[in-house]
Amino acid sequence: MSIRGPRKGENYELSVDLNSEYRDKRKDAIKRVIASMTVGKDVSGLFPDVLKNMQTDDLEQKKLVYLYLMNYAKTQPELVILAVNTFVKDSDDPNPLVRALAIRTMGCLRAEKIIDYLCDPLQKALRDENPYVRKTAALCVAKLYDLKPELVIENGFLEQLHEMISDSNPMVVANTVAALTDIHISSTSSLPSTSSPDPSNPAPDTISPAVFNITPAILNKLLVALNECSEWGRVAVLNALARYRAADDKESEHICERVVPQFQHVNGSVVLAAVKVVMIHLRNVHREELIKSLIRKMAPPLVTLLSSPPEVQWVALRNINLLLQKRPELLSSEIRVFFCKYNDPLYVKVEKVDIMVRLGNDRNVDALLSELKEYASEVDVDFVRKSVKAIGQTAVKIEEAAEKCVNVLLELIATRVSYVVQEAIVVMKDIFRKYPSTYEGVIPTLCANLDELDEPEAKASLIWIIGEYANKIDNADDLLTLFVDSFTEESYPVQLQVLTAVVKLFLKSGGEGGGDRGRRAQVVVQRVLQVATRECDSPDVRDRAYIYWRLLSMDPGAAKSVVLSHRPPISIPRTTVAPAVLDELIGEVGSLASAYHKPEETFVGKGRVGADALQQKGVVPPPSAGLEDDLTTRKALQTVAAGQQSENLLDFDDGPSTDTSSGGLGGLSNLTLQQPAAANLLAGTSSNPLDDLVSIFGNVSMEPSQPSANPAGPFGGSGAGMGLGFGGLTPAPAAPAQATQQPQQQQGGQEDLLGLF
Repeated sequence: MSIRGPRKGENYELSVDLNSEYRDKRKDAIKRVIASMTVGKDVSGLFPDVLKNMQTDDLEQKKLVYLYLMNYAKTQPELVILAVNTFVKDSDDPNPLVRALAIRTMGCLRAEKIIDYLCDPLQKALRDENPYVRKTAALCVAKLYDLKPELVIENGFLEQLHEMISDSNPMVVANTVAALTDIHISSTSSLPSTSSPDPSNPAPDTISPAVFNITPAILNKLLVALNECSEWGRVAVLNALARYRAADDKESEHICERVVPQFQHVNGSVVLAAVKVVMIHLRNVHREELIKSLIRKMAPPLVTLLSSPPEVQWVALRNINLLLQKRPELLSSEIRVFFCKYNDPLYVKVEKVDIMVRLGNDRNVDALLSELKEYASEVDVDFVRKSVKAIGQTAVKIEEAAEKCVNVLLELIATRVSYVVQEAIVVMKDIFRKYPSTYEGVIPTLCANLDELDEPEAKASLIWIIGEYANKIDNADDLLTLFVDSFTEESYPVQLQVLTAVVKLFLKSGGEGGGDRGRRAQVVVQRVLQVATRECDSPDVRDRAYIYWRLLSMDPGAAKSVVLSHRPPISIPRTTVAPAVLDELIGEVGSLASAYHKPEETFVGKGRVGADALQQKGVVPPPSAGLEDDLTTRKALQTVAAGQQSENLLDFDDGPSTDTSSGGLGGLSNLTLQQPAAANLLAGTSSNPLDDLVSIFGNVSMEPSQPSANPAGPFGGSGAGMGLGFGGLTPAPAAPAQATQQPQQQQGGQEDLLGLF
């Protein structure tokens, strides 16, 4: 006896209609139930009434009832058992649509109590005379494996699937491949970490019956079925072909030739899957003429994808960007198809600009610059910034076009549009780094826009330019003084650049030997060092100021070699990802991994790449390489031990060292005897990640140093040739001396919380 709700309301009316003696009324009631279920209303209480309407010859009504069952099977698992007899009966129905519908629904119910009843109907369906039923049953095996893998293996469903690869119907073959691939991924993902790095070829001792190894015989069957499948089927078959490891270059060439016709398919997913297969098997092809031919055939279908809707365009552009990193010659003459249209969304325009810069060369640079200059006058600020940055990247990439790019940037600066000017100055900094002492004539134009800068990156870039060319800018000290006046109000990147630029100005001015300019530079550098060490709250800025201070006081020559050292010119990297990751992403073309330009492990599953996964991919060395790491650690500690005997940059006491211990291994032994952290690190028993730092600065005194009474150099050190009388300039103490000097007997009970010193 079923328990019903109160005899009123919508559900009660539906219940009455579902039990009506009129067929049309019952069917209409089922439609209303499905409508209520679709909008989120709870109609699970009508489960018994809907179940009564399963046994019917009306296919539409049967589909509606099955849809209801799939939705509420989890909440009513006991009542689902009542539907088993009807499912079994429908699996023997003369109508193949009914047979397939019954098998599909039983596979989608995901209720454990009904799984055992699914095996017999599924066995019959896999051998059904109708291909529609067979292709539906093939996918049902994959669903059953997801629920209960051992049941699939015990009943021999996997062997039947392997036999179905030889089916005469291509759609059956495609669905079988899709099912086997799904099962293969599930089984290999659960293998222990000791398995082979290549999931398609696992180690012999971990081979599972569920692993789908593609043999040459299976390969030929897949190639035959490829041209006859639907779009979904072709993608499944192409993904399987991408997993296949060819025995030799002849086999790779054969696969590429058979897959090339898929480039003409109207579906973009099929095109990208075909491109992926060809790109993977091109690794084994050695005939240059064939490689060039295949790459030439790949270009038109990729260009055709750009006539798709914006969302599809973006996916295509992301994949094209990835392909160009692997094969730069792929679209070398097709730059014009990537020019932006007025109605392109911003996300499409940004990707197109990236690809345009990647395709730029000395033959098409004039058209590229003309287009980028046009983009820089758009109203979208983000797109304008991207365009200006692209002009700078073009200048760095193509040396012959650098002067043209600089002229375009000067024209943009002349517009006096704030965000254009600031982005142009940032870009000019990169051009100066690539071509030093080449475009110094534009520096006055850049300095004239100093008052318009309000973004930290633009300020830092201009300050770097002023410091780098301080000896060629007459009023460099005045310009830098403006930033020194507001030093504490600036952002940290600007503070760091001001600090370095002022030190460069001082070193390039020549000290007292530089006359009035040198004396002005002395005042500025003294002021900025005092402000940075006493008033700045950024440890990075303070530490850099202390290091500059120490360098200038001890050895101005060393300061010059460090601060004014030669910097190698910058260049645009050919790839945006590591080569190992790029090869992996090429194998994922057409998936989310290729759209994100990240391995799937970074956004699927745990959300980050594990160390074992990286070792399997060869990105990081395995644990067996630990011996080399230990040697590296020892060498680093020896270097530090030797260096500590000569000078500790954090020890501001100018007195001579009284330590007579030797360097090299002797210094290392003394260091390890004095510091348990270093000994633990070398012994491999350290659990504190800070031990390597403690071992370096273990003897550092945290007490402030006292100024030297008789400074021998311009900063109280022994420097010569730059005497500026900085004897009274001493680093600011972090705290009063009496507060930091504790009696020795009190220190024993008040250890440092981190155990550092």
